[in-house]
Amino acid sequence: MPNILTINAGSSSIRFAQFEIAARPIRVLDGKMERVGSAAAGKIETGAPQGRAGVESPVDWLAAQPGFSAPDAVGHRVVHGMLHTAPERITPELLGELRRMTPYDPEHLPREIELIEALQQRYPNVPHVACFDTAFHRSMPRVATLLPIPRRYMAKGVQRYGFHGLSYTFLMQELARVDPTATQGRVILAHLGSGASLAAVQGGRCVDTSMGFTPAAGLVMGTRSGDLDPGLMSYLALNQPMDAAQFQTMVNHESGLIGVSETSADVRDLLDREADDSRAREALALFCYQAKKWIGSFAAVLGGVDTLVFAGGIGENAAPLRQRICDGLQFLGIQIDEPLNRRNAPRISADTGAVAVRVIRTDEESVIADLTAGLLGMIDKGAGTCKTGP
Repeated sequence: MPNILTINAGSSSIRFAQFEIAARPIRVLDGKMERVGSAAAGKIETGAPQGRAGVESPVDWLAAQPGFSAPDAVGHRVVHGMLHTAPERITPELLGELRRMTPYDPEHLPREIELIEALQQRYPNVPHVACFDTAFHRSMPRVATLLPIPRRYMAKGVQRYGFHGLSYTFLMQELARVDPTATQGRVILAHLGSGASLAAVQGGRCVDTSMGFTPAAGLVMGTRSGDLDPGLMSYLALNQPMDAAQFQTMVNHESGLIGVSETSADVRDLLDREADDSRAREALALFCYQAKKWIGSFAAVLGGVDTLVFAGGIGENAAPLRQRICDGLQFLGIQIDEPLNRRNAPRISADTGAVAVRVIRTDEESVIADLTAGLLGMIDKGAGTCKTGP
């Protein structure tokens, strides 16, 4: 049975998984390397020995597991795909394009390119496929992609793109499974984790999202600022002083929850401390306040909301924050059933509420595997069978 190795490199972690390809991808092995780029890098969640924060440690761990076989294809998450609308086989030309795109996303693309090159060297005789986070948002209307700056910059690709698209793809697929009619209604998807964003979906198409030109935009995140007054950069440059590189570091690695709390970017830590630490309390309050505002703004874009989905590490597990975000949104028809919410139930909305509020555990790796298999013709969608090779 053919299999696909998936690599999902985020800003602070690398997730990896192996899927056997039958009528659909079946996960057989997975793991996660956390805190990539930090002093604690190299920890693999599956319990493997610590190693260098790079591709060798997770792939070496996978290769040593019983039942692991060399992949027939490798699927890679690529956070920034600019105008790409579908997965593509990775060629020297595509790699060259990704290198030229690095200034658009210096926080993700260099590591992703490094991983692609290392895995191509390790598995040179199998196809490698790029699956783009931005592709989900290509259906946004032009007004949602425009930035209000001089038009000459549009030709250089300066616009709103949106990210977390692989997660949103999975959430819509899973929503279609549990409630097929819901996907054609007015849906707000909230991917809340270390990186956090929301998307507005109508009739199955993305019409707006909170992240913009880069993944640092939008909602407050673990270490990212989210939206800021653009005058702040000139103020800091003139009065600190702070150059562009230092500003980039600040808004991506020193801001958000860790910047406001001054202690942690992890919501679990902040919830433990909020009773005695006003900084932790304010960080959580700011996160929930901004999430609430984004939900309200997207309800305005959609003309109401029928379904609200929480996902990501925070969205799936932090019941108190889900409750705080939804408090005060009763005017939209959002009402939470507290016992269901505390249990992280699949549906946490009260029967009296007009909006279905759901908790869905996202799975970007399965989307990468499915997109890779589909592009390479490894699954016959009509017959529901797998093929023996790409």
